[in-house]
Amino acid sequence: MHQTSPGVERAVAGARDRAEQAGADAVRLGHYVLALLEEDEGRPAVLLEHIGVSVPAVREALRGGETPVAPDVAVLFNAARAWSIAHRHDPEFLTDAFLIAVLRASDSFRASCAALGFTPERLESVLIKSEARAAEPVSEVTVFAITEPTAEVDAARVLDASLNRAREAARVLEDYARFVLDDRFLTQEVKELRHGLAAAAQKLPPRVLLASRETLRDVGTTATAASEYERASPAHVAVVNLKRLQESLRSLEEFGKVFGPDLGRTLEAVRYRAYTLERALTIGAGSRERLASARLYVLLTRAQCVASLDWTLREAARGGADVFQLREKGMPDRELLPLARDVRAWSREAGVLFIVNDRPDIARLCDADGVHLGQDDITVKDARRVLGPDPLIGVSTHSVEQVRQAVLDGADYIGIGPTFPSKTKAFDRFPGLDFVRAATAETALPAFALGGIGARNIADVIAAGARRVAVSAAISTADDPEHAAQVLKAALTQSPL
Repeated sequence: MHQTSPGVERAVAGARDRAEQAGADAVRLGHYVLALLEEDEGRPAVLLEHIGVSVPAVREALRGGETPVAPDVAVLFNAARAWSIAHRHDPEFLTDAFLIAVLRASDSFRASCAALGFTPERLESVLIKSEARAAEPVSEVTVFAITEPTAEVDAARVLDASLNRAREAARVLEDYARFVLDDRFLTQEVKELRHGLAAAAQKLPPRVLLASRETLRDVGTTATAASEYERASPAHVAVVNLKRLQESLRSLEEFGKVFGPDLGRTLEAVRYRAYTLERALTIGAGSRERLASARLYVLLTRAQCVASLDWTLREAARGGADVFQLREKGMPDRELLPLARDVRAWSREAGVLFIVNDRPDIARLCDADGVHLGQDDITVKDARRVLGPDPLIGVSTHSVEQVRQAVLDGADYIGIGPTFPSKTKAFDRFPGLDFVRAATAETALPAFALGGIGARNIADVIAAGARRVAVSAAISTADDPEHAAQVLKAALTQSPL
């Protein structure tokens, strides 16, 4: 009983099928070669491609010509086994050894194949060289480039599978950003990551990926887990594919280094980009959920309220205000913290969100729902270190570039403006309604238009694309904050998010 690989067994069965289909009275040597070259990713096909022989051309020539009758398969098996013992010290022979045995079975057939560009001696020299290279001890500091087919195929199989997984995961994420989040900026970010993957793949030797693919013999195609078929929501789909993307990129980076440091560096940059993308996608989705019903955001300064701060908050909340920000720029900390704790208590009673302006430390000490940062304040990263993962972090933006940066930094929401001159804050310039249009078209992250907005101009803001607004004087200076809030909220709720 001969020890053969599954590939050899398939080739023997395939050669018999070809002979039967051709109506031949016996299996011929050409039938064996054609069967051995049936799989593009198989060892014989890869070996021929490695020495520069066109596999399609060989197939075409052998299909159209008469070749010698093959000896009994046991004779071919004995020759292949002898070659494998001599060169690999292993009685189990592979398809490359069987191919050499087939080529040596007839002088006339050997000459025909030599005319096509390959001989048993030429294939043998490549394989022997490869076996010798594989047996050499490798120093920890040795740097080498893969040149032999066996090692090249092994590494390329990993790269091919990982590239396919990464591209597939990136496509799923692009669909999520485009169709679920409806976010133009994040869609573009995922698209650019896919292009980065394509650029990295171009650094590999031509044909190495496709020539190394072995789908039929891949043991991983039948290994699966029950959780693979469970997805609770589109957001869950995104989370799963973000992890799949990152894992694939790590494998690509490690095996890519075998083909040279440049490929490894390129893939490393793509992997870090995937980490930033994960934060933006997951935080954006979570923020949309937490702020799903938040339309009216009120900025409160005690000195600007015509009545007490607690009364103004309660009345505005009764009228439909969803979020309140305590904005006390010049107040000493020893006064600010007790006031923030009071506002925290009032907002809890009213069932609304409470944000502290500028100060993540105060927000943490009073257990606020979050903090709002200006462009000159500390970064989102540093605020997150103070507050932890759960509190909301908002960022004021005044240009599309700042919007994009806030998204990538991991902001939960943004303020966009100033839209109009404000009675409560001075601004050097006003991006205006054009910026409202640009910002709301750029991202699906919750965005509150701000700056001089009130009942008289809110329709213009909504027409520009805003579905959420932040106001100050429109509420704090109103004699009836409840009614003022009702008017603004009614205008906002007429337009779907």
